Amino acid sequence: MRYAFIQDNQRIWSIRRLCSTLDVHHSGYYAWLKRPYSKTSKRQEQLVGLIKQFWLESGGVYGYRKIYCDLKDVGESCGINRVHRLMKANGLKSQRGYRKPRVHAGIPSVVAANTLDRQFNPAHPNRLWVTDITYIRTHEGWLYLAVVIDLFSRLVVGWSMKSRMTTELVLDALLMALW
Repeated sequence: MRYAFIQDNQRIWSIRRLCSTLDVHHSGYYAWLKRPYSKTSKRQEQLVGLIKQFWLESGGVYGYRKIYCDLKDVGESCGINRVHRLMKANGLKSQRGYRKPRVHAGIPSVVAANTLDRQFNPAHPNRLWVTDITYIRTHEGWLYLAVVIDLFSRLVVGWSMKSRMTTELVLDALLMALW
């Protein structure tokens, strides 16, 4: 680390001044310059290159566990902790989480009365239906899913999926349930 700092700043200050400031003998610095790279450092550079390649191919999503699996698939032998350490040292991080779609909440136009009153066990089929809307992340973007469930049998009786959360999404799910 000290020698690399000296090498980076030798244009600004003299090498002897940098060596004396960092409490390093100048002969040690010159010996470091002539020293060839060790097998370990060459291997580490090669491994970092492969890790960066796999990380970039994943779009910056993969973490050290999946990169480790990719390295094993290629035939490279190294430990998972080494992959973790090298990724951390080079600033390569996995993508964690994702942004949820924004919900533009407005004033509901129609508010239905609460006729269910938390009684979720009807005695006959097709008497009580419940519905919900959820969103699913895909590679192309977000998909919205509306589902209608019969509370007696707990079966899905209608559903609809669209790329936008619109009134038609809910109406299509209800029409499927009615059919």
